[in-house]
Amino acid sequence: MILSKNADVQAIVVKAIEGKPMYGGELLVKPLITGDEMTFLEIHYTPGVGAPLHVHTHESLAYVVKGKVKMTVGKEEFILGPGDVCRHPKGVPHGVEGIEESIVVEIKSPAPPLSSFLGM
Repeated sequence: MILSKNADVQAIVVKAIEGKPMYGGELLVKPLITGDEMTFLEIHYTPGVGAPLHVHTHESLAYVVKGKVKMTVGKEEFILGPGDVCRHPKGVPHGVEGIEESIVVEIKSPAPPLSSFLGM
């Protein structure tokens, strides 16, 4: 696929990440496009909804489009707002929690099968 229109992509309700249950409510993920080496996701957080510390076999770059989130990477915590970017290195425990109604886009590489880490 070369083009994806956001309005055409169905959001997925995520109940677990890497086998660990989400907390605080439901997380919505829109898998916008997947290439040969990476995937691009739009993630919707509500206040208090979060992904517990977990580890991936891929690297992620997370960009905050709207709102405010707390990101934990290793032993460090960061509060990010619109325009801020955070890297989740491969193999490093990390988690994200919504502080406000937020939209975060993530690029993951290499492109993991969604079902492998989204508990689908």
